[in-house]
Amino acid sequence: MMQVFTNKSYRKTRHFVHLLLISLLLFSEAVTAQQLFNYCGPEKNDLYVQLKKEGFQVRYFDNIKRALDETDKGHPLIVAATGYPHHRTQIDPEDFAKAKTKRIRLFIEFPAAIPGMALPDTTHYNKLERGVVTSRFFGEKLPEMSILGVNGCYLLPVVVKQPILSMARVAGFDKAQFGLSDTKSYPLLFLKDNMMIATAALTNYETARFGPAASWKIVWEGILSWLSGKNTIVLNKWEQDPAPAYSKNEKLPENAGATAVRKGTEWLWNARLFIHPAWEQEVMAKYQPKNGDPNLFFGPPVTADMLAGDGSRGIMEGHGSNILWDGTQDYRYFIRADVQGESAFLLAASGELLGEKKYMATAEKLLDYLFYTSGFRGGARNNRDSASYGLISWANTHLGTFFNDDNARCILGVVGASAFMKNERWNRFVVENILGNLRTSSKQGFQGNALEQAVIEKEGWRHFNNRDFVNLHPHFESWMWACYLWLYDKTKFQPLLDKAKSGIKLMMEAYPDKWNSQNGIQQERARMVLPLAWLVRVEDTPLHRKWLDAVIRKLLEYQEPFGAIREELGNAGSDKHKILVTSNKAYGTNEASLIAVNGDPVADMLYTCNFLFFGLNEAAHATGNPDYKDALVRLSDFLIRIQSRSDRHKDVDGAWFRAFDFGRWDYWASNADNGWGAWSTLTGWIQTWIVATQVLVEKKQSYWEATKQVDMTASLKESRWMLQ
Repeated sequence: MMQVFTNKSYRKTRHFVHLLLISLLLFSEAVTAQQLFNYCGPEKNDLYVQLKKEGFQVRYFDNIKRALDETDKGHPLIVAATGYPHHRTQIDPEDFAKAKTKRIRLFIEFPAAIPGMALPDTTHYNKLERGVVTSRFFGEKLPEMSILGVNGCYLLPVVVKQPILSMARVAGFDKAQFGLSDTKSYPLLFLKDNMMIATAALTNYETARFGPAASWKIVWEGILSWLSGKNTIVLNKWEQDPAPAYSKNEKLPENAGATAVRKGTEWLWNARLFIHPAWEQEVMAKYQPKNGDPNLFFGPPVTADMLAGDGSRGIMEGHGSNILWDGTQDYRYFIRADVQGESAFLLAASGELLGEKKYMATAEKLLDYLFYTSGFRGGARNNRDSASYGLISWANTHLGTFFNDDNARCILGVVGASAFMKNERWNRFVVENILGNLRTSSKQGFQGNALEQAVIEKEGWRHFNNRDFVNLHPHFESWMWACYLWLYDKTKFQPLLDKAKSGIKLMMEAYPDKWNSQNGIQQERARMVLPLAWLVRVEDTPLHRKWLDAVIRKLLEYQEPFGAIREELGNAGSDKHKILVTSNKAYGTNEASLIAVNGDPVADMLYTCNFLFFGLNEAAHATGNPDYKDALVRLSDFLIRIQSRSDRHKDVDGAWFRAFDFGRWDYWASNADNGWGAWSTLTGWIQTWIVATQVLVEKKQSYWEATKQVDMTASLKESRWMLQ
């Protein structure tokens, strides 16, 4: 017989359930409060702090022998490493015996000795290795082959048959997609008798910024549950640092955009990225290898005792993606021209919005450094008889290398900074650079990935200007076309429009099947939005709008409701499942995507979201399309939310990391792009185009409109000889 609930009986039932839930919660809290853990190790240890924060009873001991004497039979004892990674945890054989006799559940990390096992004198370290779950210890919450970030892991290379966790060089986003059969693995956590042994320090998980945060919460709940022997431990006050500025669904303050701009600008000083002459020569000589390999330009952070520069000696790139055991990150001691121009744009835009004179003054010094004292426009690049005249060097260690795209972003930064500062004394350099690239591009309007000064000097610029050459790679070609269109609008110099239209036409006729991609198709689409938007500005035709809409609509298929743009592998519909990292051995050897397979919930701020943010703002203003505007607002909202907030690590407070896992709402992804992976920052590429575009969004303005009054007529007239 069917039971019928009246309103009265329903209310009684609901009230009973409510009381039951409260009782269970109180019981859970009581169990938590009663749970006792014995602890021996540093008082500032992350796990020790966590246990006290959670409300557990924690008995602290300052030495292992007393801890073993006073720990009751069958109770847990945690022994954390002191002096890691330089000193191992000392415990005598009789101490192990006592723990076994008393049936103490012992957790010990980085031990100097393990009963019945021979430990080598040396430790093992490989920055490309990651943690891998190699057991069913954590159940379905963290299944086998799950990947964990264990930063700066110095471990004891022992041999264990069935470890709980291992360290290995594996490809994958959050799963070891090729398993462990073809890669060397090392035990990280294992059980032996009544002990759980960690071969490295795991209790410093927050300091060392282990990730993903949610996965490490599961790890520690599992370890603590094993130690307690009877309770399922739940950690309710788990935190991470750095953390996103806002949660996914949190209501943003009205001034959130302006706050992000200020924090994003102050980050340049928080990270101490401006070079000071007091340490420039010594430090740069140490961390800029003589062979010029950009993969080696890494060094420790600039410390507080090193004087901060003012922009007159330039600004560094930012952080590498390698995080060390103490939570610090590698710095990129690489001085690039594009970064100087871009950072000046960030500073000037922010200075204009916020009324900060310091920002404006620093921007001016960066541009003077770029064009007068750095050497980027020195030598042959400043010799009117040289075929490379007007071009801007890639970096101060690579004065003879020119990237078309790097020149474009540098120049767009210079123009934007000039407009916001109302200071146009660098106009000649802008025009000469655009014409220098125009004359070394092919008849079809393509230049290729990079040109070398020695080759240009040997062949002459007309060789490049007259050649038939097409490079269907938007990442390398598209933004210089945007520069051509911008300068054409100011001067009506026809060759600029002709080559821009030619290149764009060929690129769009090849879309999408014949496009090349660097490490994913999304970045290529994102880069094409800007020139297509400005082509509509110059020639507003149905075809040009159709091209623009085709690219944007495809990008927006991958936009989440909260604004993130999901990455995608491959370069065409028929190549959707292309894998860029094809083996464990290949992990960390080349430029690579942040994802392993399509569907991984990751957004990229180095190649996609940053450039799309800028381009989408231009497209929305150029067309008035409400869908573009809505997408722009949502992307802005997302970027504001994921800006890094950190109390422990001031050098990343206010930055944007390259990767964001919007499924976990955490900074996590495949770190296969060695040096430029998940946790890299970049003053130019990332920070500039997010901060400066947010300024434009705050002002409800486009770059096209903001730079409309910049007068290039005289400079173009003076420089037309370059094409004769």
